[in-house]
Amino acid sequence: MIEMNWFMPTGGDSRDVLADAGTSRAPSVAYLSQIAQACEQLGFDAVLTPCGTGCEDAWISTAALLAVTERLKFLVAFRPALLTPTLAAQMASTYQRVSNGRLLVNIVTGAEQTELARFGITEDKATRYARTAEFVKIMRGAWSGRPFTFTGDFFEVTDATTRDVPDPVPPIYFGGASEEAENVAAETVDLYLAWGETPDAIRERIERVRAKAGAFGRTMRFGVRFHVIARKTSEEAWAVADSILASMSPESIAAAREDFLRTQSVGQRRQFDLHGGDLSKLEIHPNVWAGIGLVRGGVGTALVGSYEEVADRIEEYHALGNDAFIMSGYPHLEEAYWFGEGVMPILRRRGLLPELQSGPTKVFSFR
Repeated sequence: MIEMNWFMPTGGDSRDVLADAGTSRAPSVAYLSQIAQACEQLGFDAVLTPCGTGCEDAWISTAALLAVTERLKFLVAFRPALLTPTLAAQMASTYQRVSNGRLLVNIVTGAEQTELARFGITEDKATRYARTAEFVKIMRGAWSGRPFTFTGDFFEVTDATTRDVPDPVPPIYFGGASEEAENVAAETVDLYLAWGETPDAIRERIERVRAKAGAFGRTMRFGVRFHVIARKTSEEAWAVADSILASMSPESIAAAREDFLRTQSVGQRRQFDLHGGDLSKLEIHPNVWAGIGLVRGGVGTALVGSYEEVADRIEEYHALGNDAFIMSGYPHLEEAYWFGEGVMPILRRRGLLPELQSGPTKVFSFR
């Protein structure tokens, strides 16, 4: 069974891939509530809320949405370098009680140096990932229900604990394409996320990280992150992709290319290498289009096609070992409906998604 998730645009939303954050739709509680309620009604499991200076804070933003939803879970991203592991454990434990168990945790270690500098993070990549491994161990220890004491290279804690064991203990999601990231994932996390690439590339990564986890005596889950453009016909979907490509000026593509060539992020470089800036090589696999990655950082690939074609691709990537998918589209409210009403019913008929739960979404009045 697939875990199907959506993306919460806490940096703002727009029909224009190139729009500056928030220039079209500000990430107000009212707008984010529309997306959250749509996702709950459509049957998504959770929404990923990102972290960074271009976004609203993920913890606070998602907490504001708890009152207008009942079942939807929130995959909250945060940087382990910015708080202590015991404090993170306490925040997560409190969140689980407040939300009735609807928190998933996404730990983000990697970033461009300019973004890290805004937070005063000066450690090199190897150090940041080594610190993350200790962070996760302490956070899990604080959730164990017994006082947890730990001494490592970065942290020393005595009797770390929380008021109560969170129920359930939040699963830990984590991504990163570097060797350091894969090693941390294999040793400590529950689900390893990759940005969308070709099936062969995703298969190779899953096999490698699974083997590394096995060396620690562990098993883990895997997930993949894509944008999506799904329509009734393939022609309609590709017309949308073509319009997105047409909106990109040669100058914006060239500027992004220079940024991607300088990046220290292995994952970001892998996204660029899918096309290398060549507009004739954007369909890297049937219905897998790398056009968004011409100008935008992060995941740059989209599943593009008819509802049936997009469902086929999801089934293909699921067969590789991906249990979880995190999808997104521009704008996120409308694209959630295109995908949720067009593709997800097909996946349900194929037995890949659970049946849609009935019942109204809770809406509170603050009058």
